[in-house]
Amino acid sequence: MMNEKKRGSVLYISHGGGPLPLLGDASHEEMVDTLKKMPVLIAKPSAIIVISAHWEENQPTVTQAKNPHLLYDYYGFPEESYQIQYPATGDPLLAGKILKLLKNDEFPAVSDNRRGFDHGLFVPLKIMYPAADIPCVQLSLINSLNPLEHIKIGKALAPLIEENILVLGSGFSFHNLQAFFSPSTIESRNRNWRFEESLRATCTSHELSEEERERRLVEWETAPEARYCHPREEHLLPLHVCYGMMGSPAKQMFPFEVMGKMASAYLW
Repeated sequence: MMNEKKRGSVLYISHGGGPLPLLGDASHEEMVDTLKKMPVLIAKPSAIIVISAHWEENQPTVTQAKNPHLLYDYYGFPEESYQIQYPATGDPLLAGKILKLLKNDEFPAVSDNRRGFDHGLFVPLKIMYPAADIPCVQLSLINSLNPLEHIKIGKALAPLIEENILVLGSGFSFHNLQAFFSPSTIESRNRNWRFEESLRATCTSHELSEEERERRLVEWETAPEARYCHPREEHLLPLHVCYGMMGSPAKQMFPFEVMGKMASAYLW
């Protein structure tokens, strides 16, 4: 009997603070343990598409280099963090498919043959797939940060779910840098939790219609404490691309604490 064709997986993660997850930082242990579980839950992909919070362009842009270098796009960390290696290859053919799907949906998408992989890709993937034996492509955010446009990007890419590809939205469900480095108080924990609770319900509740789920994601700023948790939304928007691809509640939610804040990941 022929093997059943493997379908893809879509995963939104919180990727932590710079290279700290790879440096043994104690405040990232729960997050690292969560990422290590992921490859057990999904089929090993033949390729990975990463939508990183750390890349914004005027229009959707796709890496198309065969052997991208790494971008150590963080500052003030130990010297060893600038020696990290993750020699995954690119996938120009997959990049071409992405471009075609986006252009078919009237997005003015372009390729970039020079950009390397940023830490939104190599930090989590070094934890999940340390062998670096899966080709990777990065897809940028649009610097307008329009939530509906990012959902539409996901919808345009939905046909890729029929292939054995992992789509990884690499962001952070809480991303207030000032709060990370301020003393934790009952008030700050409550503010963190109110948004996190709303986000988890939005992403997983089967009581919501898809119309309502999409509306809540588009109008994410109206959620409790939204702007406290995301003064700028670039770490949330990879989630919108993930949802746009699937148009359904996430099958699993993974809660954890990282850097003293409650955060989450979602698997479709």
